Amino acid sequence: MTRPPTAAQRRVIDSADPVTGRLRGTEAQLAALVKRGLAFRHPRPPHDHFLTPTGHRIREAEPTAPAQAEAPAAGGVFAARIGGEQDAPKPGPARLREVRGAWQGLLELRRMTNPDGATDRPCGWERTHLVQAAALALEAAGHPPAGPDSEEGYQVRATPQPEAVAVREPDGARLRACAATLEEAGWQVGEYTEPRTRARYLLASPRRA
Repeated sequence: MTRPPTAAQRRVIDSADPVTGRLRGTEAQLAALVKRGLAFRHPRPPHDHFLTPTGHRIREAEPTAPAQAEAPAAGGVFAARIGGEQDAPKPGPARLREVRGAWQGLLELRRMTNPDGATDRPCGWERTHLVQAAALALEAAGHPPAGPDSEEGYQVRATPQPEAVAVREPDGARLRACAATLEEAGWQVGEYTEPRTRARYLLASPRRA
């Protein structure tokens, strides 16, 4: 997007259901939001309209600073903290709102794209964005990611195995807490030991059923 939503569009966005992102408005208003990528029309009856992840981020932004809602994260889209980044977003209320909006948007994407509308297991997008999907589940649950110069905190990394990511966290209790969060988010998780370093880590894969 290159410009902020109009005042009328902003009112429709702000009045969306805080959990599902379901929208109410005129057909013209809803169609305009769909055209701008802020909403989508559900393919199944009654064909309601819902906020996209971008729409959720705008809704969660400070109402007194609408221009900030147009400022995406590095790379032009929201990026969950995978741990160890050099240019990590600053923690604080704005980041919390962004993460919460992204997680709610992902749950709605699950409901829209999983054949049975289930939100308790990952969807197709997550299976093609494994690291970001697992990192979002961890960050949204409040787990601290590792900083650029610190090994404390979680780190999510790709692996040679299909549909599997590795999660490392040097603290054993926090590693098990990460496992519990991922399992609750619909991932299959196993704990393993590095042969060389003897460090414990997780392998996590999206659950299919």
